[in-house]
Amino acid sequence: MTSSLKAILGPTNTGKTHYAIERMMGHGTGMIGLPLRLLAREVYDRVVAAKGASHAALITGEERIIPPNARYFICTVESMPVDVRADFVAIDEVQLAEDEDRGHVFTDRILHMRGTSETLLLGADTMRPLLRTLNLGIETDTRERFSELRYTGKTKITKLLKRTAIVAFSSEEVYAIAELLRRQKGGAAVVMGALSPRTRNAQVAMYQSGEVDYIVATDAIGMGLNLDVDRVVFASRTKFDGRRHRALTPAECGQIAGRAGRFRTDGEFGETSDCPPFEEEVWKRIEQHRFDPVDHIQWRNSALDYASLKSLIRSLERPSGNPVLIHNPNALDEWVLRRMGEDSAIGPNVTGQAKVRRLWDLARLPDFRKAGPEGHARLVLGLAETLADPDARLSDAGLERRLDDLSGAGGGIAKLQQQLANIRTWTYAAHRPDWLENPARWQDRTREIEDSLSDALHTALTARFVDRRTTALLASLKKEDALVTDLTPDGDVTVEGHLVGRLKGLTFEPVLDTRTLEGKAVRGAALAAIRPMLVERLGQIAGAPSDAFKLNDEGDVEFGGNVIARLAKGPDWMSPGVDLVGASEVEPSDRDSARARVADWLAAEMTRILSTHWKLRHEKAGDTLEGLARGLAFRILESGASVDLRQDDPGGRLTPEQRESLKALGLRAGRVAAHAPDAQKPAAQRMIAILRAVQAGSPFPLAPEGAGSFPLDGTWPEEALAANGYLRFGRRAVRADLAERLGWEIAKRRKDADKNAFAISIDLASVVSCPSDDWPAVLKGFGLAPAEKDKETEAVLLWRYAARSRPDARPAAPREDRPKGRQGKPGERPPRVNGGGSRPPRTDAPRPRHTPAARKVDPDSPFAALAALLPPTPPPRDNPRRKRKPKGGEGKATPAFAYTPFQ
Repeated sequence: MTSSLKAILGPTNTGKTHYAIERMMGHGTGMIGLPLRLLAREVYDRVVAAKGASHAALITGEERIIPPNARYFICTVESMPVDVRADFVAIDEVQLAEDEDRGHVFTDRILHMRGTSETLLLGADTMRPLLRTLNLGIETDTRERFSELRYTGKTKITKLLKRTAIVAFSSEEVYAIAELLRRQKGGAAVVMGALSPRTRNAQVAMYQSGEVDYIVATDAIGMGLNLDVDRVVFASRTKFDGRRHRALTPAECGQIAGRAGRFRTDGEFGETSDCPPFEEEVWKRIEQHRFDPVDHIQWRNSALDYASLKSLIRSLERPSGNPVLIHNPNALDEWVLRRMGEDSAIGPNVTGQAKVRRLWDLARLPDFRKAGPEGHARLVLGLAETLADPDARLSDAGLERRLDDLSGAGGGIAKLQQQLANIRTWTYAAHRPDWLENPARWQDRTREIEDSLSDALHTALTARFVDRRTTALLASLKKEDALVTDLTPDGDVTVEGHLVGRLKGLTFEPVLDTRTLEGKAVRGAALAAIRPMLVERLGQIAGAPSDAFKLNDEGDVEFGGNVIARLAKGPDWMSPGVDLVGASEVEPSDRDSARARVADWLAAEMTRILSTHWKLRHEKAGDTLEGLARGLAFRILESGASVDLRQDDPGGRLTPEQRESLKALGLRAGRVAAHAPDAQKPAAQRMIAILRAVQAGSPFPLAPEGAGSFPLDGTWPEEALAANGYLRFGRRAVRADLAERLGWEIAKRRKDADKNAFAISIDLASVVSCPSDDWPAVLKGFGLAPAEKDKETEAVLLWRYAARSRPDARPAAPREDRPKGRQGKPGERPPRVNGGGSRPPRTDAPRPRHTPAARKVDPDSPFAALAALLPPTPPPRDNPRRKRKPKGGEGKATPAFAYTPFQ
């Protein structure tokens, strides 16, 4: 029997996916690839209802349900098993082959996935010409929409009719609109691609049941989610696609707007909030479903060379030879793979198919956290250091610690969403049997955590965005003449069989108000049973292993899930005190050993996480340094993580020996910043923020985890940026090590240029994860200024070093242009130059330094070395500022400082 290949093309809401599912279930075996995990779950539930759970398999990056006798495979496109033969195969939303990150996977499935009897390609009609160009021998079938789609213009949110979906493109905007609908309309459901299927289904169920009449969603609503929506309104038409903010194309707007209406029920679309109105040409094209045809799709070579890491990268870069099949070298997984080749711990010289395949598998880990290329690369490189060997596995103990940190479901919406994004990474890892010691165990564990977090997030979203009255059950206790107390092993305190309080950690928490007479009597009776338990717990704490303790974000030490101690202000931020929380009912001598154990654990934890700081502060490692290097080390210790060197540039005066001595202590000094690399890791940044907050007695800001840069909102003081390891560049904070790397890249381009003005590609913005809007300000922070602009677009074409590239830099005029003052006679006042203040003329003698008045210095102070920081004055012939000639000949401005590779 000959296999048929057909493309079912048409607008949104024409039943293409429904048709494919029915065709699949009409065959003995079948497989369908879908664009979203949410949609795959929805289709799986439908097939299970029709064919039974034993015949349906669900395969996504984070879920694998594969019964032994499975006949129908419902998958995300990336997870379709290419080694499974099926009578029927369908690929949904084939127009996503245009996508820069995922498109090559859709293209591969279009070209190679086939059913033995029937293959369907489902998508927009814009794919028709390209599919013909590929010469696949494909038959096309056009689906017409049975209902009309009408443009209604702009409507205020408060005037929106029921059964409306509002589309926004950031979580902040989604929440703001949902909050307004709660106040004005009673509530709204929230649907975003970052939600788990369990949370999304619970939110959709509220909308479908009529409990709420509005749904606020991201563009995930445009990918086949089935909702009874009468109209779709856009709150915005720009989105961040992972690299830049851009406007939606008319085809993308049509995909989303087309969700309005069902089958033969007409739908409407328009705008609301601050969204600009659709241009007449655009809304007419959406109404008539007329969009520009797709002229090229993404492609990646599938015949990869795994002999070495270098050969793999070369084979990935191989072109298709077909002008409509283009390769995107900036895809996230390829970018991460190249970073592996640059990393010293992994290196470019990896050989052997097993090792190279392992690195490629790791590089393709999806960025569930949306941390950006640099933040995601740090996570993958960390995993690669453990898993680079094909026989290596993530240990059960290590994974248990990671999952324990994610399992708590008591946070707010933002924290729960972050936890869900993080658990998706480990759910993905759990379905890689060659990454873990016991994958089956962790598949159940990660699913359990995800379900728990999903339920908590649904509850939190409902509580915040749906105005429903809740009832609370209040327990009452009857007063008895004789109170009999009891304390359970779990810490519940009962009086006459009634729960009166709980012992959490070392603190008794009564359920009754202790200000009442009854409350005081109950507490007094319970304390007799509490004291022995407190003494026993203090003994447990005194002898507990290190992994029994945990430092939370508030600066509290937890034991057994409860707070038992709190950090206190000390002599400096690296020397906090420790106070026990609770146990006031026992003698001080019973508390001392427990407090000492917690203090020892904290010291060990600080030594582990902030090893460089600990050596400098408590082991006096900085005393081995001399002069400028010693002062710079203690400035880093004082700041927390980094020091901005653009103001005084001591890095340029360090000798190679001083740089090496700093490097031996774990410090780096460049031209832009001096920093401690280990202090820029997420765990170290968190520890520094906690310790600084304890010392200051107020909250201390913490930079986004793994961010190469982030926008500044005007609330970040310089000391907070330095403590987090970031430098201020206009409206963005840039991580110190990446600022150094970017500075090196800029210097390289200037060096390669044949003139003072040189081009800087926007691609360099990815080094610091900077959006295009903030990129010019970042470059200006490096002392650059526009040298040439495009006359029509005002876009900067060339950059140059500004004459004053830092606040304290004085631009020097070329020597031949300087006014020559007359030679002064003995006793005569020096001449005035250019009408300015008095200044002695230049001579061949070295300029004397200004020496401040002598001050008494404490010899025991760690900063005593600062008195000797200034190096001896060099003779004029060795002064680089006086002898340096501008690059490219006389008359060109010399930058106040130039970047050179680290010594």
